[in-house]
Amino acid sequence: MPRGGGLMASGARLQLLLALWTLAGPARPVAADASDGGWAAGSGLAAYIAWALLLQPGFRRVPLRLQVPYVGASERQVEHVLSLLRGRPGKTVDLGSGDGRIVLAAHKCGLRPAVGYELNPWLVGLARLHAWRAGCAGSVCYLREDLWKVSLRDCHNVSVFLAPSVLPLLEDKLRAELPAGARVDKCSGAGLHFGEDKTDTKKDGPWNELREAPSPPPQPPPNFPFPTALVGGALRDRGPAGDQQRS
Repeated sequence: MPRGGGLMASGARLQLLLALWTLAGPARPVAADASDGGWAAGSGLAAYIAWALLLQPGFRRVPLRLQVPYVGASERQVEHVLSLLRGRPGKTVDLGSGDGRIVLAAHKCGLRPAVGYELNPWLVGLARLHAWRAGCAGSVCYLREDLWKVSLRDCHNVSVFLAPSVLPLLEDKLRAELPAGARVDKCSGAGLHFGEDKTDTKKDGPWNELREAPSPPPQPPPNFPFPTALVGGALRDRGPAGDQQRS
């Protein structure tokens, strides 16, 4: 679900992929006794290519303390999100939507509009492909945006699946932007200190934490100056020192 964003154009990525694949050629086994080491080297290189093309893009655009690696949600985690937010009105967003599975599932269960914010262009493209294959391409929205910069002022249902290191910064953003009554479902266990805890520990267990944005504190009455009145054609100021007539 997390962050990314590419620095290289797609053509450059393809050239890099081909170059690395060519370099991987000598690592392929040429004899039975070299098979283990050859395949290990090839597997390691393949893992690096996958990271470089799918997970790393755009990390340099995000400060180190705000970087969150992509980890896909399991079917069970998706169902937990839906069970906590199902039936609620208002806009639903997934912060760091990854391959889009939570947004798509939210739309299908009636949480609309459903929007995913994801900085990694490859994951945004994958999410849109999943939506197209499900026949929901025109109904769900995946935006290539940095979650730390988007406004949450119109969001009433929020799903997050972020690393503990960024939770204090996320709490500040939620307090400043979410409307009263908005609910935040943290999909990776407890640790979010924001608003009122609505978690049902017996039902939700260690999987999810549900928080609700508090209502704003009552505002004190405005501090107006002493009232004025028009008396007998003259404007009088009523102050603690008594009425003083002005012509």
